[in-house]
Amino acid sequence: MNEPVQAIDPGPATAFPFERGNVARLAVAQALAGANATVIFATGAVVGNTLAPDKVFATLPVTVFVIGTAATTLPAGALAQRFGRGAVFMLGTGCGVLVGLLASWAVLLGSFWLYCVAAFFGGAYMAVTATFRFAAADCVPADRRARALSFVMAGGLFAGIIGAQLVTYTMDLWPPHLFAATYLAQAAVAVLAGLVLSGVRLPAPTRREGRAGRPLGVLVRQPRLIAAVTAGVVSYFIMNWLMTSAPLAMRLCGLSQADANLGIQWHVLAMYGPSFVAGWIISRIGAPQVVAAGLAISACAALVGLSGVAVWQFWASLVLLGFGWNFGFVGASAMILDCYRPEERTRVQSMNDFAVFGSMVVGSLLSGGLLNSYGWEVVCLISFVPLLLAALTLWATGALRLRPVVS
Repeated sequence: MNEPVQAIDPGPATAFPFERGNVARLAVAQALAGANATVIFATGAVVGNTLAPDKVFATLPVTVFVIGTAATTLPAGALAQRFGRGAVFMLGTGCGVLVGLLASWAVLLGSFWLYCVAAFFGGAYMAVTATFRFAAADCVPADRRARALSFVMAGGLFAGIIGAQLVTYTMDLWPPHLFAATYLAQAAVAVLAGLVLSGVRLPAPTRREGRAGRPLGVLVRQPRLIAAVTAGVVSYFIMNWLMTSAPLAMRLCGLSQADANLGIQWHVLAMYGPSFVAGWIISRIGAPQVVAAGLAISACAALVGLSGVAVWQFWASLVLLGFGWNFGFVGASAMILDCYRPEERTRVQSMNDFAVFGSMVVGSLLSGGLLNSYGWEVVCLISFVPLLLAALTLWATGALRLRPVVS
């Protein structure tokens, strides 16, 4: 039986009595709660196209989902700093249940705008889910933080599988209301994730953590933090930028929808599969080095995309893109862990995630239009600009040489 969330005093810095249970529960919760995003991305445009008063708004629910993620990241961090992560996890679970119920109701009523409201709550749920990786890092000794973070990220692999199967097996269960049963099932999965999270034992916010810590201007001037945030933003931006455009580009090049679906499937596997070893690699060679490798792999993905438009070239580009995102984003997240004092952690973490998810909004809005206006090759070429910026920042700030010390 799951035990309720308990705010506990972690005691000495070396004492982590709930380490294994916490990390395991957070990884399982990542797999369950992360399925929410898969369901929205798989169904949002289809439902939007059916319900929208004008077909031009068909993809608006997905955009609202991304906006919801970015908009709630900072408030979630502030609440975690004040009341603890456990309270935010339960609020996130409430949002996860609400998105399923509202989305199902919107389908039954045929209400496009109610569906957009549901998508916003789905984004809020994703914003909370994104903090699981940092929560895992806070539950273990410093020498195992990168591995714990990476292990929880690996739950995203199962989230993709769970979400896809949820859609496949429930989409037609409530005829003629396509996906109505899917969203109810998604709400049930959110409840299950909440039950798993209820057994996580988290340190209580201390009085020091409730205060502001160092001024924001001091925090953002840290060279390692500048490099980490830039790398995280660029890694996520490039992944979203190319992944959003690739399926449509494949169709415009005469390839089938089945080819596009298979490419995205392999892309998702490549995104999360390396998480099982990324933490170990970080502990061996360092987070900045892993970030550099991720940026290089993402550049290779763009090069392969430029090399031609055969189906194997799209697939290879998407697989490389997944690997590049994993090493770049997990490595950047690991670098963030060394950029704050205990009382500053939730503020720095939420600031980082706000920047990352804010970049997703920009990528989602721009990539499709550029693809239709200028073609797949231009989309790939533009990718090199932010990748070069991240690489130069990594080099200029000395992150590849700096030791992870927080004064």
